[in-house]
Amino acid sequence: MPTSVMNTPTAPQGTSVAAAPAAPNTTSNAPNTPGAETRGRERQGSFGGSTRAKILKPFNTANIKILLLENVNETAVRALQDQGYQVETHAKALAEDVLIEKIKDVHCVGIRSKTKLTKKVLDAAEKLGVIGCFCIGTNQVDLEHAASKGIAVFNSPFSNSRSVAELVIAEIVLLSRQLGDRNNEMHQGIWSKVSANCYEIRGKTLGIIGYGHIGSQLSVLAESMGMRVLFHDVVPLMPLGTSKQVGSLDELLENSDFVTLHVPETEETKNMIGEHELYKMKQGSFLINASRGTIVQISALAKALRSGHIGGAAVDVFPKEPAANGKFFESELIGCPNTLLTPHIGGSTEEAQSMIGVEVSQALIKFINNGTSIGAVNFPEVDLRAIRDEENSIRLCYTHANVPGVLLRITNILADHNVDKQFSDSKGKIAYLMADISDVTPEQIQDIYRRVSETPTNIVTRVLY
Repeated sequence: MPTSVMNTPTAPQGTSVAAAPAAPNTTSNAPNTPGAETRGRERQGSFGGSTRAKILKPFNTANIKILLLENVNETAVRALQDQGYQVETHAKALAEDVLIEKIKDVHCVGIRSKTKLTKKVLDAAEKLGVIGCFCIGTNQVDLEHAASKGIAVFNSPFSNSRSVAELVIAEIVLLSRQLGDRNNEMHQGIWSKVSANCYEIRGKTLGIIGYGHIGSQLSVLAESMGMRVLFHDVVPLMPLGTSKQVGSLDELLENSDFVTLHVPETEETKNMIGEHELYKMKQGSFLINASRGTIVQISALAKALRSGHIGGAAVDVFPKEPAANGKFFESELIGCPNTLLTPHIGGSTEEAQSMIGVEVSQALIKFINNGTSIGAVNFPEVDLRAIRDEENSIRLCYTHANVPGVLLRITNILADHNVDKQFSDSKGKIAYLMADISDVTPEQIQDIYRRVSETPTNIVTRVLY
């Protein structure tokens, strides 16, 4: 990855490379120097001979600096430390000025939802090559600007799906029995035993907006409790169990006793549920939002709750959320009847955070060590099968502007070398090429790096051994 601490002194701005490996007969601190038994072995073709995979890493992993914020799970901390990286952890998000200072010389930063990696912050990151969002969302990162600097961004879109689905099931039961209000009354010493407007959920209709990983899991759980399930999505999907896809949002709203939202934040989904949609819902029905805070118009929901048209709501996400724990929360929903407000905890379980830690840390390790960008949200997704364990083989990772003629230039640079395999892909204005090259001397490696990194379209050039 772009590790400037290992740059050659004359490396062009915006490029980085691990120092060339020592000659076979000299001592090197590279972690993968081949043993004597591999030296002198005849080179095998790409599809024959030795099948043992070479473990690729930057030249010296101890020089890779990782900054983890917001109490990233210990599974991730251990995984990154086990690679030999320098890992610095913080329990909370950092103030912008502190973050700008901290991020200057790190190669990787891991965050959750509160840290904002804006253009200003990213421009201060002189060596940053990859970002790990240990959560579902990535709207806290300026993805386009990160890509323009050759910084790949990874997240964990599915690891907390079960946790969110279980929370929604719990909220359906709580709302149908008005347990939030009864609990508050009991804590005030008020005994209010009522059955009016309290219902079983068996036989009721759940409308799911967004039938992805969370929505589909919720569908199965709801049916197991005797609910009928309708769902609406922008693409046709195979229903699970006896659930049914409906043709329009209005059809779902008009026929559901409970409506739950599980959509990403996009221009199309912002303010998806406003006054018009709320009054399309059944009188006394319930709304649950555990997706993104901008999906529901809060003022319209508060009005519908106070009027009694909406019988209750559970809201876990908000348009503006406090940056830290404490008495900072304000909302028009405070004090609304039968309204459950939770501080964005849908995925906040030990199990989900552990799985997120594993998933994101492995993506970061693969990108740092192997150049693999599969799963990146802002970056071309490229991978190559493992390189064979040979002494004089390297992997070239080249991030460049997506313009005509680049591959011709790279082909000319590599024409005199044995390219075992290569792959290139593009995403918007950015393209990414990986190539495995064998039978190259340390001098040839430096020449390849110099010529590739000096191309006018270069963003970041890396060489892995």
